[in-house]
Amino acid sequence: MKRRLVILGSTGSIGVQALEIVDANPELFEVIAITAAGTNPDVLIAQAKKYKVATVGVIKNADVIKAALPGVTVVDGANASTEIAAMPCDVVLNAITGSIGLAPTLAAIKAGNQLALANKESLVAGGELVMPLAKENQILPVDSEHSAIWQCLQGNKASDVAKLVLTASGGPFRDREDLSGVTLDEALAHPTWAMGPVVTINSATLMNKGLEIIEAHHLFNLPYSQIDAVIHPQSVVHSMVEYKDGSTIAQASPPNMKGPIALAINFPHRTADATRPIDWSKASTWNFAPIDEKKFPAVALARHCGTVGGALPAIFNAANEVVVDAFMHGKVKFVEIIPTVEAIVAHYEKSSIPALRDLSDVSAIEEDARKATSTHLAKVAS
Repeated sequence: MKRRLVILGSTGSIGVQALEIVDANPELFEVIAITAAGTNPDVLIAQAKKYKVATVGVIKNADVIKAALPGVTVVDGANASTEIAAMPCDVVLNAITGSIGLAPTLAAIKAGNQLALANKESLVAGGELVMPLAKENQILPVDSEHSAIWQCLQGNKASDVAKLVLTASGGPFRDREDLSGVTLDEALAHPTWAMGPVVTINSATLMNKGLEIIEAHHLFNLPYSQIDAVIHPQSVVHSMVEYKDGSTIAQASPPNMKGPIALAINFPHRTADATRPIDWSKASTWNFAPIDEKKFPAVALARHCGTVGGALPAIFNAANEVVVDAFMHGKVKFVEIIPTVEAIVAHYEKSSIPALRDLSDVSAIEEDARKATSTHLAKVAS
């Protein structure tokens, strides 16, 4: 029987690659619903027609999409993905970028749907809300690092884990000393991965690795003292688990997101030829090095925010989303991204950090943090 898929964020990088996996394995999957922001309506319409989906969710250009898709149920508005995430299916792939993915994550879990989670911000901003609701193996990680850790943990006892080691490519600037003149095009030129623009910029600042450390804390229920990250420029070893007997288990494959996507949407089965294997007949070198936290302070800042907990990780993430958007629109320099996030975090730490009781708490603190960040940027610019 085919697995019925709901894909949230179908026009983005992860969503498109998931549909390519469906194309290669039509006997395994049936796409029953897709959602997107609607900024690329032609792409969304073409996807809906190709996969003959019954339901489409969209925020923008709903009238255009409805007119182009007679007979298809089009759910429009800010809550479209949340509504569709709860519909009966075999797996929901949450490939939305940003903390707006939190509400759909909660909806999918509450509905009892299996969740292939590519939206790391769900756990960064709301991990304290999400994880208590999730059943064992209900959340299947799609991030390559967390998929790797998940695979390395299979068949082993959690009590035997000494630490998790996430790998980071180091981005385009790992060997560049002066970052003062970094342009948008340079920040978007990732040396090993093809990703969406926001994730690519987060990789360039290593903010992405900071977010992934917080995500790993929630997914695998380990303290931050047992979660490390290292630079691995080749991006072949996706992460490792070190055990208390001194052994380390690593997961390796060429840098391609289709492997972890396919594993998550087809669990517990592996999908044949999801990604090409490593060519062991050729000589290769894999390098590992510690992260220069003076050059890339986002990692230490993320660890701090995660350790404090409560609303601080949501504040941290919201501030970063605003500053990255400002950088993409030429309003701030690359080197100002993380210092701005640090300033916003420090501002909120002057008073007690609130706990998160529900989704409305997360939404409120994020909105406040976004306003505070925008105000800060305006003051700096004036």
